[in-house]
Amino acid sequence: MEYKDSNQQTENNKNKQITSTNFNPQDFFHNIAALPPSILEWIDRNTNGFIAIWDENGRIIYISKSVERLLGYQVTDLLGTQWFEKVSKEDVAYIKKHFDTSQESSQTFNIMIQNLHGKNIWTENLVSEIKDSDDRVYYAAAVKDITDKKEAEEMMIRSEKMSVAGQLAAGIAHEVRNPLTSLKGFLQLLQAGVNRKEEYYKIMIDEIEKMETITSELLFISKPLTDNKKMEVVQEMAEDVVTLLRPQAKLKNIEILIDQTGSQTVYCDRSQIKQVLINIVKNAIEAMEEPGDIQLNVLTSEDNILLDIVDGGPGIPEEIIHKLREPFFTTKQSGTGLGLMITTQILERHEGRLEILQNENKGSTFRIILPKQNEVN
Repeated sequence: MEYKDSNQQTENNKNKQITSTNFNPQDFFHNIAALPPSILEWIDRNTNGFIAIWDENGRIIYISKSVERLLGYQVTDLLGTQWFEKVSKEDVAYIKKHFDTSQESSQTFNIMIQNLHGKNIWTENLVSEIKDSDDRVYYAAAVKDITDKKEAEEMMIRSEKMSVAGQLAAGIAHEVRNPLTSLKGFLQLLQAGVNRKEEYYKIMIDEIEKMETITSELLFISKPLTDNKKMEVVQEMAEDVVTLLRPQAKLKNIEILIDQTGSQTVYCDRSQIKQVLINIVKNAIEAMEEPGDIQLNVLTSEDNILLDIVDGGPGIPEEIIHKLREPFFTTKQSGTGLGLMITTQILERHEGRLEILQNENKGSTFRIILPKQNEVN
């Protein structure tokens, strides 16, 4: 057993008093102020963020000098202001809704804060509720700049999107070439002076609309993910994705079937959830070595909407299921290993999750779970 002398024990007790939930802001400010200026300068210079404390009315009563480097504001500009003044209404509503005052541990929120020049900076915020010895409530946040991390994530998403587009190219080229052949043939017939013009016109318009649908969904892949949440019909998003992936499935004699019996809605960003569906359905097509079906079923529980993608592939060995969400881990020769990692991140932004289940007879079920909730005003 390690021996601790009385001076060390006394020092430890002081530290415990400062870091406990019965935190006294006056003690905190006193201890910070007692540090040599050179140490305070070093902390501010080498911290990729800042510390802020506000009272129960939301008024900022302390903020570290390093805020000047991150956001451009002077400390005096922010003292006495409300913590939410530089945060978007959507992020403020999200924090107020999800901050749990019953938790003693810190909670993390990734939000954008507007700097002095009006630019939004991605930040990670570790927030805690703190009470002093008189039960007065304060809130403390350690704010860290994660712009580089977000940019790296966006680069990985773009890389995965380009990989998906390349892998779909063969199926889409085949699907577009067939209508083009039909259009060419009908134009030649019309040029020859046939009499069934109205019938041919209708067929030609149908073929053009088919190509238009496929190409519009293909263009969706190249677009950056938005952050625009509203109520969306799950079946409609699934149908859009099936339109895009059906040509690739046809090349392997695979049929994609959708449960069209309901119109369940979720509060989500349409482009992000469609990206999740693309990643999972594409993986299912590639996993199936023989002709068969992929079934998309929409289910409901008391609190959640469940979307099951059921494939007829060989299944996933139990020993690697936990590795599938790791970046760059893949079982495919041409895979990037980013699809399921991106899928997991997107679902976490929607307070959802992904479960991977082994089917009783054959194949796997990827279950997307999204919460039932009302639109945030």
